[in-house]
Amino acid sequence: MNIVSKISPLWETMPLTKVEEKQETVPGAAFADLFGAAVEAVRQTDEEKAHAQYLLATGQLDNPAELQIASSKYEMSVSLMVQLRNKGLEAFNELMRISL
Repeated sequence: MNIVSKISPLWETMPLTKVEEKQETVPGAAFADLFGAAVEAVRQTDEEKAHAQYLLATGQLDNPAELQIASSKYEMSVSLMVQLRNKGLEAFNELMRISL
């Protein structure tokens, strides 16, 4: 016969406070990370599009719609990156207009 053990509350097994290392926050780091991710997305989608174009040109692509999907992903990632750049420039210009 199996003995059923008592169920303990979850908070008793977890520490109350997590020991976290303090990380120095660098001004603009969040935007830099976001913009870096956008640039990386553009790079990856460009590689996917170029690979799909190569496969289509060599006759190895079974579904030509894959090239259109890769092209659309690339266009959207470039558009997102440009919009991020524009918003960053607008914010910078707005800060420059503030008089102290």
